Amino acid sequence: MVPLTVSELSKKSCQIRRQVIEMIYQAGSGHPGGSLSAVDILVALYFGGILKADPRDPQNDKRDRFILSCGHEAPAYYAVLANLGFFNEEALNSLRALNSPLQGHPSRLWANFVESSTGSLGQGLAVGVGMAWASRFKPNSKYKVVVLSSDGEQDEGSHWESVMFAGYHRLDNLNLIIDQNGMQIGGWTREVLDLEPLLQKYQLFGWEVAQVDGHDLPRLVSAFSVFNHRTGKPKVVICKTIRGKGVSFMEGSDKYHSATLSEDEYSRAREELDQYLNSNFKV
Repeated sequence: MVPLTVSELSKKSCQIRRQVIEMIYQAGSGHPGGSLSAVDILVALYFGGILKADPRDPQNDKRDRFILSCGHEAPAYYAVLANLGFFNEEALNSLRALNSPLQGHPSRLWANFVESSTGSLGQGLAVGVGMAWASRFKPNSKYKVVVLSSDGEQDEGSHWESVMFAGYHRLDNLNLIIDQNGMQIGGWTREVLDLEPLLQKYQLFGWEVAQVDGHDLPRLVSAFSVFNHRTGKPKVVICKTIRGKGVSFMEGSDKYHSATLSEDEYSRAREELDQYLNSNFKV
């Protein structure tokens, strides 16, 4: 597809956030905080001309591989895929329902557009490393692998084993994005296990590193564009984000890591997002 303009990307992000709120409200449960913080990242990837994916042929061998390691952010991921035409948008209201392809965490068993089942945090990068490594043994294989990880996942030992392996073997078709909203299920990441300086740690393990505002769409597209180039190193973009971004009373609140939205919360969130859309775009 033709990449969207900056204005179109911004409008798409707000529309996706509105769908995320709708999905979680209808499901009666979900993870609004992380889903909302990841929206701009996913919009930049899929609508900014970075990832090669064909909704008409989701298993095409030439596709890029995307892994949502932080599987609890699935509502944002599903909404993006629905907007791209991977499935009918009406299915979004089946989030977490019995026998729905849109499980609470992405499941390969239920959906052929999901690259890998995820949700046990800290596992996604290892899967991505395996895919990137395997491509070396496939003739003329040019696909890239992109993994989206949460900052809470940086606590996991399996994640750092993958970081070391990728750096040592110079897997330059492997790309990691960290949704660094500063919070995890146990509270603020700096209080649970402070891993700063994170950027320098990746550099020491042989990664090419960038750090950007995770809600600045032009900068996100620019930072992710390096994924299309082989530089001899795996690449990581650390995205500084806000949990619950786009809904004022959810922003930076530990209440909305996982939540059941009341009718009042749902209505207030929808009103804020609708007002933003109506004030900034012709809808």
